[in-house]
Amino acid sequence: MSRIYPREFYLRQLRPFYRTDLIKVISGIRRCGKSCLMQSVADELVHGGVPQKDVIFINLDKRGFRKITTADALDKAIGDRITDGDYKYIFVDEVQNVEDFEPVLNGFREDGNCSIFITGSNSYLLSGELSTKLTGRYVQVDMFTLSFDEYLSMKKFMGCAMSDRTKEFNAYLTCGGFPKSLEFQDEDAKRKYVGDVVGQIIDKDIRRRSKIKNRAVFEKVMTYLINNFGSRINLQSLEDYFRSALHIAVKKDTLRRYIDILQTAKMLYKCPRFDMKSRRSLLGEGKFYLADTGIYFSRNVDGRINYGPVLENVVYTYLSCRGYKMSVGQIGSLECDFIARKGNDYFYIQVAMSIADRDAEEREYRALASAKDHYPQYLFTLDTLLQKRDGVRHVNIIDFITEGRDL
Repeated sequence: MSRIYPREFYLRQLRPFYRTDLIKVISGIRRCGKSCLMQSVADELVHGGVPQKDVIFINLDKRGFRKITTADALDKAIGDRITDGDYKYIFVDEVQNVEDFEPVLNGFREDGNCSIFITGSNSYLLSGELSTKLTGRYVQVDMFTLSFDEYLSMKKFMGCAMSDRTKEFNAYLTCGGFPKSLEFQDEDAKRKYVGDVVGQIIDKDIRRRSKIKNRAVFEKVMTYLINNFGSRINLQSLEDYFRSALHIAVKKDTLRRYIDILQTAKMLYKCPRFDMKSRRSLLGEGKFYLADTGIYFSRNVDGRINYGPVLENVVYTYLSCRGYKMSVGQIGSLECDFIARKGNDYFYIQVAMSIADRDAEEREYRALASAKDHYPQYLFTLDTLLQKRDGVRHVNIIDFITEGRDL
């Protein structure tokens, strides 16, 4: 059996809950590594001295478990594997394959003497059904595809050939951070794999659970949002575009529902606009970012990188992964790329490829200069020569992520 790359960042989040009665829910876009993370937890428990007999691992997508589709069958499958009164660790992978699984898991949780971990389709686990039926009885860990530091670490773990960091970063931007894509050396193969993942999300996470009457329009909305990630979008502008440019009449309520479906499947994340003066979100407007930049390049033949939105996307997912609440910043009449929040702390962020050009430098500093408070300000670029100006912390994106830094 091949070794599994340990996603230490997520393992640290789960360890405090290894032996608690809270159900551990691992969520994230399909193929981001949820199943491997859960297997890593099981392996870590066994290596730490837990007897193998006390680790019950059921992968409902694997042969031998696929007939477990009812609550009674799941109850029996788990119950049959509890052969004594010792404390058990129960892992159920792809739990959405079982209808009404919640009462079963909650029943074992109520019985005590066990710790439960689950993964599953995001369109089910995050649809509100789990939170309604297991209120206050679970803890959720949101998982993303590989960040750039994990990407480099996993390549080293697998013994893959490595280029210099800049070339690796460009490859990471275009091919993305889906873990299995690292198994392929050919760039076209990587993109095909990511494209297949998107297809699985549409077929398994969206169409099976969402009643979409007009699939052709849904596909067009999805394509538009993917191709325009990092751009300011609101429902009115989206409705106007489809009516005037594509001659398709689609209502705002339908657009809102399609966007919600894509967000529920964790393919897209909405970054709302936030007004620092009023300390409130501005309803209806925002930007959308991709769960992984490879999604865009897998669906577009042009491999050139538009560094503006791509770098924004990388910063957005990296900081979101680390627990920052991300918003598009509104500072007076100007907009900064992000306002990151953690607790009561705010951080102003601008993202650009470079400020080597004087005009670019002035443009990026202008929004930050309009802030009248004393919250930390960051300028993320790919520059190796870093600027010292106006108290702004100018940092290299590659260095910041590779070193696993926080703001």
